[in-house]
Amino acid sequence: MKRSIAIISLLICTSGFISSCGGGSSGSLNPPVPPSDALSNWHWRNPLPQGNPLRAAAYGNGTFVVVGSGGTIVMSADSINWTATTSGTPVDLTGVTYGNGTFVAVGDSGTILTSADGITWTSRTSGFTNDLSGVTYGNGTFVAVGDSGTILTSSDGITWTSRTSGTTDSLFGVAYGNGTFVAVGDSGTILTSSDGITWISRTSGTTDFLQGVTYGNGTFVAVGSSGVGAILTSSDGISWMSRTSGTAYMLTGVTYGNGTFVAVGLWGTIVTSNDSINWTSGSSGTNITLYGVAYGNGSFVAVGESGTILTSTGGAAWTARTAGTGQWLHGVTYGSGTFITVGRGGTILQTNHV
Repeated sequence: MKRSIAIISLLICTSGFISSCGGGSSGSLNPPVPPSDALSNWHWRNPLPQGNPLRAAAYGNGTFVVVGSGGTIVMSADSINWTATTSGTPVDLTGVTYGNGTFVAVGDSGTILTSADGITWTSRTSGFTNDLSGVTYGNGTFVAVGDSGTILTSSDGITWTSRTSGTTDSLFGVAYGNGTFVAVGDSGTILTSSDGITWISRTSGTTDFLQGVTYGNGTFVAVGSSGVGAILTSSDGISWMSRTSGTAYMLTGVTYGNGTFVAVGLWGTIVTSNDSINWTSGSSGTNITLYGVAYGNGSFVAVGESGTILTSTGGAAWTARTAGTGQWLHGVTYGSGTFITVGRGGTILQTNHV
């Protein structure tokens, strides 16, 4: 089953290069932009003349990797110059992560690809034809999830093993924190595992469609909808509590940074919490649907339809930024001092160094 809205789980991995504004020399004609202004300037980084929608991004070992429809994979070592690589597959790729020196991309029809450098990709045998929706890495293990309760794990990204999930509900998001994997999906499904091998169904207390999950400050937060914005929280992944989101609209993504959880959703919805229990509506200033949110170096960035980019330092007050494009932006991530956001038409936008 495909999700009605493409929801992008993005992994944030940081390591060190410094991106310069405009890619020129550091002389007087190209002075550095003060950090306070960095989020005001977004630069077109469309990789080559390809127009396939881009759906997910990851950063690791000095390299950004972006994946999308039609087997599209593009990579960059500096976030400025992008190269289209050969994936060897025509199927849509929906998720990508980095861990233990390896990028892993997943997609439709059980597709799994791996690369050590983001350039050369190898197809791996998953043993499944179910669509895969998300992938993460934790405690020496890659975990991929997808349709009909599919869970696959690998210690090296090469050899993959199917695990018994105990559910036929589709899984859309997976996260790792404090020694525990948490996968979420249809009908309020929440599964947990300490090793990626044995999975246990947890009582969510809801039949909500759960689309994303994150971990921060000792707490898992899952978001979704079944008529209202659903928020569930857990300190251990075992016992879950429903929280009042204060919104009637679906929540599509959630992240954590600097002591604050931020969730975004339909009609410009943004809700925040400092304790994961009490949630407050933020002032987004827009009714445009938001699909992704990320945190880096003191700032939150939310992105969505019609080239919408919003930024905030605390999650309460948000500032609209000029993207220079009307393309829908599906996801955003942060790595090595810069945000990148990806979307339809092969769009890649990048901030100055922040």
